[in-house]
This record gives sequence, structure tokens and C-alpha cells, in this order.
Amino acid sequence: MRRWRAAFTLIELLVVVAIIAILAGLTLSTLGYVNRKGAESRARSEIAALSAAIDSFYIDYSAYPASNNLYRELTGQTNFANAVNLNGKVYFEPTPSITGTNGNTPIFQDPWGAAYNYTTNPVNNVGFYDLWTSNNVPKDPAQWIRN
Repeated sequence: MRRWRAAFTLIELLVVVAIIAILAGLTLSTLGYVNRKGAESRARSEIAALSAAIDSFYIDYSAYPASNNLYRELTGQTNFANAVNLNGKVYFEPTPSITGTNGNTPIFQDPWGAAYNYTTNPVNNVGFYDLWTSNNVPKDPAQWIRN
């Protein structure tokens, strides 16, 4: 008579490994979705904050900030070390997560690392402005996040 040792068979081990692999795949796909939604939420809140700063600027100067350097107009800084006095007004205090550079020029950057896009009426900067990010989908304007 043969004595059986208490051990797992190869089939049992393969089933357990397959279950673990399926659970890991589900977890990783969920994490990607959560990260994407978090980045979208952060972009929406940053655009809302920047829009409020642009509106405050408009109230003070009756014109929107020039579109060539939104960072300088709202923060009063030409670069990270050199502050400029805009009549003592700072309209937006940037955090490190929204601050980026384009060469040596500081910019506001979205969660995906691209610059926030800003445009205004080219004649006297009055009438309207538009602030947006491509939401990491540059070819589909329907998915862009706008003010």
C-alpha cells in the first residue's frame, strides 16, 4: 500500500496562479482608470482657479492678461527667482505641481506635462478669453477640458 504525502498537485498550483494573475490584471487596470480620473479632476480645478485669477485681473485692468505670458501676468514673476511688482497684486500663487518651464520661461502646466493653452481677443485683450487643456487627447477637441 502506498502512502500519499500531503502536497499540492500541479493543477492546483496552476489554478491558484491563474486566479492571482486575473486579480492583478483587474487591479492594475483599475489603478490606471483612477489615475486618469484624478488627473482630469486636478486639471478641472486648476482651470477653475486660473479662470478666477484671470477674471480678477480683468476687474482691475478692464482687459485680460496678454496671451504671450499668462504666468508673468498672474503671478508677477518673470522667472522663478525674480519677482516683478504688478502694483502689489498677485492674482495666482502657483504650486510646484502646476509650474513648469518652456525653455527658461515659466508656464502653467497641466497634469500631463503640457502647457495650459490660453488665448484672448487680440485687439486690446477685451471681450473674451479661452483657457483649456487637451486632456492628453490632443486630436479630439470634444474631450478637452475648458473654462
